[in-house]
Amino acid sequence: MFTTTGSHGLYKAPLSKGLLLVLSGLTVMLSLLPQYQHMFEYNLHAVSHQLQVWRLLCGRLVCLDVKDSFCSGMLIYNFRIFERRFGSRKFASFLLATWCVSALLDLLLAQSVSFLFDNKVEELPAGLLAPVFALFVPFYWSIPRVPVTKVLGLISITNKTLVYIVGLQLLTSGPYMWLLALSGLVSGALYHSNVLWLQNFLFVPARLCAVARYFLEPLFSSSQPIGEAPLGMGATLDIQRQQRMDRLDQQLLLAQLDEARANSRHRAQWSSLFPSLRRRRPAPPPPQPPTQPSAPPPPSDNNSIAEEQVARLVEMGFSRPDALEALRVSNNDINMATNFLLQH
Repeated sequence: MFTTTGSHGLYKAPLSKGLLLVLSGLTVMLSLLPQYQHMFEYNLHAVSHQLQVWRLLCGRLVCLDVKDSFCSGMLIYNFRIFERRFGSRKFASFLLATWCVSALLDLLLAQSVSFLFDNKVEELPAGLLAPVFALFVPFYWSIPRVPVTKVLGLISITNKTLVYIVGLQLLTSGPYMWLLALSGLVSGALYHSNVLWLQNFLFVPARLCAVARYFLEPLFSSSQPIGEAPLGMGATLDIQRQQRMDRLDQQLLLAQLDEARANSRHRAQWSSLFPSLRRRRPAPPPPQPPTQPSAPPPPSDNNSIAEEQVARLVEMGFSRPDALEALRVSNNDINMATNFLLQH
C-alpha cells in the first residue's frame, strides 16, 4: 500500500485480514449502538481498583473512535508484510506478547503520570493500539528506506514516509494516545530484542494455531492473484506512473539477473574446454635480492560491507543464496536488492 511490498492485497495474510474485518465491523456496530459502548471503554480505574480484568480484553481490542479504527486499520494493512515474511504464528505471537507487556506498562505509566504530575489517568483510548504502535519497531529496523522523490529539492520522501504520517495522525488523535504509543514502542523493542527471553514464553501454541488454521483460515484466507489487476477508472496518474516505474525496475533487475547467469554459464563452458590451462602451474619467479619488509596494506572493507549487507538481508528473512544473488545483481545496493527479493 505504502511500501514496496507488492500488490497482492491480503494474500498469505489471514490474520491481518481477520483483524481488519472483525475489529472494523465491531467499531461500526458500536457506533450504531452507543448504549453498549461503556462495556468496551478502557477504564484503568475499574481495572486496578475494582478488579474488572475483563475490561482489559474488551477495552484493548475494539476502537470506539472511527478515526482511530481507520488509522489503525491502514497500519495493520501495511504491516501485513511481517505476516507474509515470518508466518501467521510468529505474527500472532508478536501481537500477543506486545499486548500483554503493554497492558502492564499502561498501568505503570498511568501511575507514574499521576505521581509526577498529580494528574489522574483513569481512562485511555480503546482499541488494539499499543500492539499496532509496537509494529513500528520491526518496521523501522527491518524495512530499508528507499528514496521516492524530493519536495522542493530538500525534503526526501521515502517508501516509509506515509506510514509514519499515518502513525503521527493516530498519535495526535487523543490526549493520552502518547501513553499507549510509548507502552507499545517499549513492548515492541523488548520483544524484538528478546529481553528477559520474552520470545521463549510469550507465544501462540502450535496446537492453537492448528485449530485456527483448520477453522478460521478458510474464512479469512485470500485467493492467490493470477496476475496484476488492471487499473480502475478512478486510478490517478501518480499511481499509474508509480506502477510503471515498479514494472521497469523489475524488468531491469530480471535482465541483469539473466545476464549474470549467462556470463557464469559462459565462463564455466570456457573453463571446461581448456582444463589443462587451469591446472598448469606458473614458473617460479627468479630470486630477488632481500629487501626490507614493507608494511602490509590496510585491509579493504568491501568484503565486510558486503557481508554486513548479506547478514542484514538474512535477518530480514531471506535465504543466504538469494541475498548473495540479489546483491551481486544490484552491485551491492541494499535497497535495490531488497526490492528485488520482496517482489519475487
